[in-house]
Amino acid sequence: MAAAAQAPQSELTVLYDGACPLCCREVRLLRRRDQLHNGSSPRLAFVDIDAADYDPAIHAGIDYRRAMGRIHAIRADGTVVSDLAVFRQAYALVGLGWLLAPSGWPLLSRLADTAYGLWARWRLAFTGRGSLEQVCQQRCRLPG
Repeated sequence: MAAAAQAPQSELTVLYDGACPLCCREVRLLRRRDQLHNGSSPRLAFVDIDAADYDPAIHAGIDYRRAMGRIHAIRADGTVVSDLAVFRQAYALVGLGWLLAPSGWPLLSRLADTAYGLWARWRLAFTGRGSLEQVCQQRCRLPG
């Protein structure tokens, strides 16, 4: 989905990597669940940061490198959230908050944050795309 197709009335706009098969799978799950849980009033919107027309200026200044390094979302009030907070909020908005609630508990949050940090660090290589630096360099070379 191109950046321009963002739903302005959503409670949470999730910035995701449209070239990542695992990210796309998660977005499909959340979209489907949002439709089932919230009907004709979806609470989530999704913006593909890998789209050629992605514009940080209209997405809280979150540039490509920052967005590729860790997941970010923008609340309706303009507040930026990142990392596991994005997933906790998105899942809560589609009625699945209980699945990730333990990741915010004091005893588990440090472990969950560490696990997410490792995943964020290795996600690109795991999906066969190289390092963050390589992906950003390739992006800079694209005509545009």
